[in-house]
Amino acid sequence: MPFKSLEIIEPILQSLQEEGYSKPTPIQAQAIPIVLDGTDLLGCAQTGTGKTAAFAIPILQLLSNSQGFDRRRKIRSLILTPTRELAIQIGESFKSYGRYTKLSYTVIFGGVNQYSQTQVLQRGVDILVATPGRLLDLMNQGFISLKDIEIFVLDEADCMLDMGFIHDVKKVLGALPHKRQSLFFSATMPPEIIKLADTILKNPKKVTITPGQPTVDIIEQFIYFVDKGNKSALLMDILSDQNIKSALVFTRTKHGADKVVKDLLRHNIKAEAIHGNKAQNARQRALNNFKDQTTRVLVATDIAARGIDVDEMEFVINYELPNISETYVHRIGRTGRAGAKGTAFSFCDAEEKAYLKDIEKLIRKRIPVIDNHPYPLIDHNPVKAPKQQQRPQRSTFSRPKQEVTPERRRLIRNPRTY
Repeated sequence: MPFKSLEIIEPILQSLQEEGYSKPTPIQAQAIPIVLDGTDLLGCAQTGTGKTAAFAIPILQLLSNSQGFDRRRKIRSLILTPTRELAIQIGESFKSYGRYTKLSYTVIFGGVNQYSQTQVLQRGVDILVATPGRLLDLMNQGFISLKDIEIFVLDEADCMLDMGFIHDVKKVLGALPHKRQSLFFSATMPPEIIKLADTILKNPKKVTITPGQPTVDIIEQFIYFVDKGNKSALLMDILSDQNIKSALVFTRTKHGADKVVKDLLRHNIKAEAIHGNKAQNARQRALNNFKDQTTRVLVATDIAARGIDVDEMEFVINYELPNISETYVHRIGRTGRAGAKGTAFSFCDAEEKAYLKDIEKLIRKRIPVIDNHPYPLIDHNPVKAPKQQQRPQRSTFSRPKQEVTPERRRLIRNPRTY
């Protein structure tokens, strides 16, 4: 089914054609008609399925159809998203799909000077993409009013809750007009997400993509069992394959990401880290270097990786398995995006076997194991702390055992006689 069958207007169709998009993904095919109809939407789909286009395309069309060219621009659509990288990526999508419309957009986020952002806002924009903290800050300063919002999008809602933005989201909701169209997207739907959606949406239609198979089928997944101390050596061995032009490597901690980068640089592999302790300019520079392949390896933590959208990125490496199984789906979804080829390698040490078990339970499949590598797991059964406190061991010192003679036996039986 081509995009044209969704009754997309010609300016947007031309942009999609130039971007190389001919057919919508499943979530786009189902969500776009619902949004164009003006109905609230609850969308659940794994990462990499094209959620951004599923709301960006119909928003551009709806606002274009009702655009007034002689009036001062007011913010008519707000897309609220949890991270700076994701906000930038969404902004780039609006730029690509809306290049032949006369709509304007801007992206605001924290970690940088606000001057350039407020200058654009004062000139007026139709579409605003924002992270919660900077949005509320500029609202309090009087640079932003949400009273003219027609379409509101809450994107990556599960990540929004994980990062502790629930109170900020509620403040934003309180500033929105009662009459509006609301779109709610999340990769997972735990009870707290459903509860939040109920406070935002009115009689929504629901779109759920591949609920029984959380991972993208086209992604090839493999497990390496390896001791923790040999993970760095195994990573270097994998990257010795020159067919791996670039790779996104995941760690659980910021410190771990920095350590992996140091190891890679020591082996003359160009690498950079992206995580919350990095300044926004440094994070964006690292991402740009990775996109143009100046940097071969980008090492990221989970939160920072939301919004990394690199065309034809084939390889993801889980240097450390995530302790939350859903995070695995988000990680490997950075590759194999929109039907492209993808490969995910995961390192599993003895202490991470429980994480692997949870992941395989979630994705409902066994991940193939690569055994023929130079650093096989030796410590298969690490010693774990006992659940209950054990009795203290008796002292190793003991008196020499004495022979029980007839005289000693009489002494024991009747000591008073001696």
